[in-house]
Amino acid sequence: MTARFCLLVVAKAPVPGFAKTRLCPPATAAQAAGIAAAALLDTLAAVRATSGAVPVVAMTGDLGDAARGAEIAEALSEVTVIAQRGGDFGERLANAHADTAAAYPGLPVLQIGMDTPQVAPGLFESAMTSLLRKESEAALGLAEDGGWWALGLRDPLEARVLTDVPMSRPDTGERTRQALAVSGLSVTPVSTLSDVDTIADAHHVAALCPGSRFARAVAEVAVLPVPVR
Repeated sequence: MTARFCLLVVAKAPVPGFAKTRLCPPATAAQAAGIAAAALLDTLAAVRATSGAVPVVAMTGDLGDAARGAEIAEALSEVTVIAQRGGDFGERLANAHADTAAAYPGLPVLQIGMDTPQVAPGLFESAMTSLLRKESEAALGLAEDGGWWALGLRDPLEARVLTDVPMSRPDTGERTRQALAVSGLSVTPVSTLSDVDTIADAHHVAALCPGSRFARAVAEVAVLPVPVR
């Protein structure tokens, strides 16, 4: 199989009390970490099933303390794992792109997180089409909460613009698009997805991927009225 691009997952160990705390309540700390672990495992499965993609995971945290840590470690044994480095999140994202480029020079990179377990290989391939055809320099998939879930770059070093973009804000997606454009990059939009921050998000996304690890983990949370999104 010819490698066409790198699929970079930025992830952290789903440790109870530190992972998906906005799901609590109704989820317990252990259940929230279990949901995060399931989301990561489903994401890794989709990444590894993508034809022509080189899976890379930029990881932080101790899997020894994580929910489903042994299962995650086994999945990571089949991909390239690099350590996250840097201060704030924007710097760590930029460094993850740069480290991936150093490991696999010449390949474009599509970077995602672990909060969109409804992803599938076809979605990744569609996101990279314009970059692989050299029709644009960047691809950006916005999230429904105003952030973004996917960033594709023909030159991964262009991710340095992220160091000046405030993260985890309702306008982070638009600010990222503007930063890429100001840098002179043509940006192709990718499908907008819902990522998982709240229990309402979790129920919504679980309905999109029934039968998944993620949906089963969400179903384990005590049945309460589902908040209106």
